[in-house]
Amino acid sequence: MDYEEREQIEGWEMTPFECLDLAYGGVLREKYVQAGSSTACIISLNASSGVLRSANLGDSGYSIIRSTSVIHRQRAQTHFFNCPKQLTKLPANAGRKFARACVDSPGEADTYETKLRDGDIVVAYTDGFSDNVFPSEMVTICSLVARAGGAEDQQVQNMADRMVEYARQCMKDKTRVSPFERDASRQGMYFRGGKPDDVTVIVGLIRETS
Repeated sequence: MDYEEREQIEGWEMTPFECLDLAYGGVLREKYVQAGSSTACIISLNASSGVLRSANLGDSGYSIIRSTSVIHRQRAQTHFFNCPKQLTKLPANAGRKFARACVDSPGEADTYETKLRDGDIVVAYTDGFSDNVFPSEMVTICSLVARAGGAEDQQVQNMADRMVEYARQCMKDKTRVSPFERDASRQGMYFRGGKPDDVTVIVGLIRETS
């Protein structure tokens, strides 16, 4: 009831952080979810104001492309290399078995807010994408698809499809230097080529209407 009442107040909207916090609390209370963990990236776009808000925990993330430049790229949150922060629910009576487990809360999420412009492209992705594709390559894919023309709703779908396909090609290539390989090298670790992982990409094109 509280939510329904607040929803009637003009101008009120749930922030991504509030959504993340409420959802995590719901999982902790849900008896059928015994244990698990997940990174989280929540983005809201206000159609009236053009404001983007986000809350991100872990190594999924998003980028905002304006013209041919990445004007914002969500940084990955990790405890150490290849160990992302994650919302976690441990089994009941976990005891000493999970004494060294990393348990993160919504309060550790990074939040961000900005006003978007007509033509901006927002790309949200899992780490299977960002570990294999460089930001400049992401921008190039968007530019090439846009030049091909067509309906804009189909263009953004094609951008997402091409990004997923390219990420899958890169993760199988052991001769190409990947973002993951570079990050490993900075930590003094050896890793060669792409990193096999699940890939999810969502693309949004911002348009201002009269």
